[in-house]
Amino acid sequence: MVELISIACDYAERVQFQQLQYFVAVAETRHFTRAAERVHVAQPSLSQQIRALERELGADLFVRARGNIALTDAGEALLPLARRILADADTARQEVQELVQLRRGRVRLGATPSLCTGLLPDVLRAFHDRYPGIQLLIEEGGSRDLVRELARGALDLALIVLPLPAPAPALTTVELLHEDLVVVSSPEEPAPGQGRRTVEIADLADERLVMFRHGYDLRELTVAACRSAGFEPEFAVEGGEMDAVLGFVRAGLGVAVVPRMVATRAGRGLRVTPLARPGLQRTIALAHRSDVAPPRGARELQRMLLER
Repeated sequence: MVELISIACDYAERVQFQQLQYFVAVAETRHFTRAAERVHVAQPSLSQQIRALERELGADLFVRARGNIALTDAGEALLPLARRILADADTARQEVQELVQLRRGRVRLGATPSLCTGLLPDVLRAFHDRYPGIQLLIEEGGSRDLVRELARGALDLALIVLPLPAPAPALTTVELLHEDLVVVSSPEEPAPGQGRRTVEIADLADERLVMFRHGYDLRELTVAACRSAGFEPEFAVEGGEMDAVLGFVRAGLGVAVVPRMVATRAGRGLRVTPLARPGLQRTIALAHRSDVAPPRGARELQRMLLER
């Protein structure tokens, strides 16, 4: 397998990008005709280029059976390399287009859903007002998923929660802010902690929690804090994203632990109670790949985030 990867790396330096595009299209669709439609080429031409690629590599990339297309070991080895090469080439094209005073281009930014709700709206509005020709592509996800997307070249920047998930690829991170978490509840229900001005983590043992889906950073942080306080949290409902969780809390289904910034923006319909010291905090960082500088537009967004 190591030899196959080495061959693929050497060949990738001189193979036509068109062949890599065709290969990735077939690998993702598992169908030659649909792949040809995706890349806007006749199916025979696509098949011919795939055969040429296989001859050059000296290995079949696909197992072809009636109604079933699967990757061989060689194809599995080449696929992540091909995706990365194509992503880097696309980034290079975007960099050239952005050189004319950032009048064109795009920025691909990943962020956790809570940051999309709390931090990003004002910053993205300011960025859009200043650079209306730059397309903003936002991907929501947990930090682990965003780190993976950064590593494969699918994102320029990502707002993630530290520490990085292990094992982590080579990323450059800059701490952006430290944010307190608070408890939100419905004003129509009894206040958590018997109405005190602050709530202890231990007080949540008497509450039913509205909990985020698995893989959500806030879920992992809250559950870990409850277990450290000596109890297993009870869930009234679980599995939602930020907007759903806030809606369930407003409906009186339970309480939730959310970032203060989100609670502040959520407005009416929620009671906000701080956690007693030391409380819970999270560290937000801005990350990008260490081996590739972000495109110019992404660097400008990075500057605005750091100076906000």
